[in-house]
Amino acid sequence: MEPRSGYGKLNKSTVKPCLIAVLTGMLSACLVGPDYHRPAVPVAAGYKELAGWTAATPADAAPKGEWWTDFHDPLIDQLEPMVAVSNQTVRQNFANYQQALAEVKVARSELFPTIGLTGSATRSGAGSAAASGTTGNAVNSGVLEGTASWTLDVWGQVRRLMQQNAATAQADEAILANATLSEQALLATTVIELRLSDADIDLGRQTVDAFRVTLAIVEKQAAAGVTSAPPSAVITARVALETAQANLISFGIARAQFAHAIAVLVGKNPEELDIADSTDMPTLPAVPAGVPSTLLQRRPDIAAAERNMASQNAAVGVAVAAYYPTLSLSGTAGFTQTPLAGLLHAANHVWSIGANGTETVFDFGKRHAQVEAAQAAYEAAVASYRGTVLAAFEAVENDLSGLRILAEQAVALEIAVRDATRGTQIALAEFQAGTVDYTTVAAAQQIQLADQQSALSVQESRLVDAVSLIADLGGGWSDDKLHDPLK
Repeated sequence: MEPRSGYGKLNKSTVKPCLIAVLTGMLSACLVGPDYHRPAVPVAAGYKELAGWTAATPADAAPKGEWWTDFHDPLIDQLEPMVAVSNQTVRQNFANYQQALAEVKVARSELFPTIGLTGSATRSGAGSAAASGTTGNAVNSGVLEGTASWTLDVWGQVRRLMQQNAATAQADEAILANATLSEQALLATTVIELRLSDADIDLGRQTVDAFRVTLAIVEKQAAAGVTSAPPSAVITARVALETAQANLISFGIARAQFAHAIAVLVGKNPEELDIADSTDMPTLPAVPAGVPSTLLQRRPDIAAAERNMASQNAAVGVAVAAYYPTLSLSGTAGFTQTPLAGLLHAANHVWSIGANGTETVFDFGKRHAQVEAAQAAYEAAVASYRGTVLAAFEAVENDLSGLRILAEQAVALEIAVRDATRGTQIALAEFQAGTVDYTTVAAAQQIQLADQQSALSVQESRLVDAVSLIADLGGGWSDDKLHDPLK
């Protein structure tokens, strides 16, 4: 987009209508600077990764509300609502939003007069009562006066500032929604990783039990003098069992760390949250992606970038308004009296009213540079907005490709685990029959364990990708949820 120019030129076509607006009281008709129009961004008709592959659910029902319930995990259901209330990152962003709303009120107050009240009482005298031979010549006087001053928003500088602050507040509201969604997605992901740790521990226990049974068989075969079970086979089987036991212990480290992270995400100290072991993995939901154009309304980070763009556009108007004269009205009314008695009598009423206009003639390019800086900030916001949109499309495409490829990998691993388990059973039977040596059994068991671990890892990755896709689609959020602080 080419930089806009000419906003800072003082010309009759702008001044005359605005002066007429002052005289007629229709200030809303005069706003210098550019009006905001959302720049267009190229949007594809559909996602590339959906071509030739369709989810097994209708594509017209995007996730809404409590999206995490589709995973059917009791722990996720219990903890997710706590994120919006107790998560410290969310609370920080909420405070930022409240500050932005207050800034809107500050800007709005500039549209109205400033009214003050001044009162004073004075007792004064001259000479000395003793020297004059009188009882004293002190005089009491008083003043009670109201003041009002009003800087007219002729050129719309205050109203542009209100637009700027309101758009900033909406951007902060969208940032709050994005932070909440991000922390909720992180919590769901961390719970999934915790569940994988529990599944790894369960698989580790099964492996230890299986290796213990194998060791007993090898020892029995060696004691019977079977040639396929020499003393070295006993040592190898024992080492395999001991290694599996050590690995089982190590899984506890990851689980503890995930449990601690979950506690912090919901605003608790780690010792305050106990999470029971569970071998039940969450359910993999089917997430309809819809069409790319919906991302422009469904992602809070895009809404934040768009509102920031509107804020910077209004800032150009604020900078342009500095080229025009400042017009202000002032007035006073009150009472003054010497002596003090009878201060509020009509005869003591005083008043004044005045108008003032100021215009900067030379500033050696300061205002021009300020307008240029505001224009450059706007152009940067446009680029940021378009970059955010492109990154959003990329993230969804990555999620879709991940889910598609991982689904294929899961099917292949399911077959591999089934065949590896059967291969271990056959190798162990042949070993007991004396037709193969122990190395065949050991190799089969290692292949089975590796395939089972890979299958669990892929299951976790598919669940994490589903969380990521829901978050990248906006988690059911929509930009019509943004509040207009000016209404």
